[in-house]
Amino acid sequence: MPVKKYNPLTPGTRFRVGNAYTEITTSTPEKSLLAPIKRTGGRNNKGRMTMRYRGGGHKRRYRVMDFKRNRDGAIATVVSIEYDPNRTAFIALTQYEDGEKTYIIAPDGLKVGDKITSGKNAAPTVGNTLFLADIPLGSVIHAIELKPGGGAILSRSAGTSCTLMGREDKYASVRLPSGEVRKVLLTCRATMGAASNPDHGLTVLGKAGRKRWLGRRPRTRGVAMNPVDHPMGGGEGKSSGGHPRSRTGIMSKGQKTRKLKKYSNKMIISKRKKKK
Repeated sequence: MPVKKYNPLTPGTRFRVGNAYTEITTSTPEKSLLAPIKRTGGRNNKGRMTMRYRGGGHKRRYRVMDFKRNRDGAIATVVSIEYDPNRTAFIALTQYEDGEKTYIIAPDGLKVGDKITSGKNAAPTVGNTLFLADIPLGSVIHAIELKPGGGAILSRSAGTSCTLMGREDKYASVRLPSGEVRKVLLTCRATMGAASNPDHGLTVLGKAGRKRWLGRRPRTRGVAMNPVDHPMGGGEGKSSGGHPRSRTGIMSKGQKTRKLKKYSNKMIISKRKKKK
């Protein structure tokens, strides 16, 4: 998926790098698979702001996704590749032989007209969903379940993928995009291939207004606040600051925030790689 650089016709397009959307085949979503989204603007049920810097943004409708892919043996045909405003990866509209239509996360390389299926007897090709027990070792996979039948959880963002490292007892070893290697039950499902839109990280919004369209309001730096508002606020001139930390006082720059007794720690074989 290529990106395109815009000509500086306006200040907003001078630095903008956008997606070319060459894979997208239609701009009209399937009406039967749309659902409303109620926006909160960062407010709770009492109307109080509990998440700052949120609000506004373009109105969206949710695309009902099939993360379970549990129609074993049924063959579906890819009807279209579409843009989804609710996620970074593209989605694919598929239609089964009985007429049922579903949305799935489009794997990279999936084309209109391709046939996909799921189940124990499915071939390990791009777009098919298999159990981890049936996927060849070393395969690139995405949309992985953490609980059997619970639906895909891992590796759903644009361009992400995992690698099946090995199998032992009732668990499979999966290397995640972060570099972490963890155990997942062999009875969980995963989809072959990597998620679509791998060049998503290369895009540049170009202006503050595009961030507002995405529902994000301007963020105030902690050092620009008063001491009553932030631990890094206050001071004369630009002498404020101190140790980098959050508004609630949690130190950043390397402090561990993961719970020592978290229930899923026993599933982690090796932790994610640290940035040097």
